[in-house]
Parts: sequence; structure tokens; C-alpha cells
Amino acid sequence: MPIDPHLLEILACPVCKTPVKLTIDEQALKCETCHRVYPIRDDIPIMLIEEAKIDPDRPTKN
Repeated sequence: MPIDPHLLEILACPVCKTPVKLTIDEQALKCETCHRVYPIRDDIPIMLIEEAKIDPDRPTKN
């Protein structure tokens, strides 16, 4: 089950407060400002700073 589009509209990076976008593979959410990538596990976004990885090259969906 993909992430609800309404949820995506309200989710923001906990570090810089920028809206996050779904990655191309739909396995994570990425902040395009600070390049943090938050994993999605069992269809639940894990928006914890400790769980994020910094990945400037990971593409997102538009």
C-alpha cells in the first residue's frame, strides 16, 4: 500500500522543515534541502533524524 497523498502533503523534514518527496523507488522520503532520506518501513514513514541518511544523489518523484 503506497503512502497516502494527503499524508505526503503534510510531512516535512524534522531538521529543516522542508516538505519531503517520495523517492523514485518509493522506499523512502527525501528532503531536497538538506538531502536527508527517511526510510519507509511497512508503509510507515520513519521521520526520525537518527534514522535518516544523507544522500544528495537519490532521485525523487516530481
